[in-house]
Amino acid sequence: MSHEPIRVCAVVFRDAEGRVLAVRKKNTHRFMLPGGKPEAGETPRDTAVREVREEIGTAIDATTLTHLGTFRTTAANEAGREVEGTIFTCPATVDPVPAAEIAEVRWIDPHNPQDAGVDLAPLLETKVFPALTANNPTG
Repeated sequence: MSHEPIRVCAVVFRDAEGRVLAVRKKNTHRFMLPGGKPEAGETPRDTAVREVREEIGTAIDATTLTHLGTFRTTAANEAGREVEGTIFTCPATVDPVPAAEIAEVRWIDPHNPQDAGVDLAPLLETKVFPALTANNPTG
C-alpha cells in the first residue's frame, strides 16, 4: 500500500431510531458516510460542511459538529490505498437528497449493519460503527 493515506472528512447523522445515514457514490457499490476530500486550505470541519451540502443538499453549522475520531483503514474505492478519515457527529435532523456524485442514500443500524444487505466501506464498517456502538451500546 502507498504510505500516504487518502484524507477525508465525513459526518455521522442519525435518525430517530439511531440509524446512521450512509451514501453510495455513482459507479461504486459500497456505502459510506457523506463526506470527502479537503480542498486547499480547508479545515476538517469546513470540508465536512461543504461535502454534506454538496452530497446530500443539507446545510449544517460547523459549530454543531463533534469530533468522533480520526481513523485509518483500507480505502473503499481505490485499490491498494489507505484512507484516513476525520469523522464528526452532527445532531441535526436531515432529510437527505442525493446530489453531486451520490447515487443512493440509506439509513443503517450501526448495531446490525448486516441487516441493511449492502456493502459498506471499511472505514464505516470497521472503525465508525464500532466507535459509535462503544460510545452508546443501546442506541
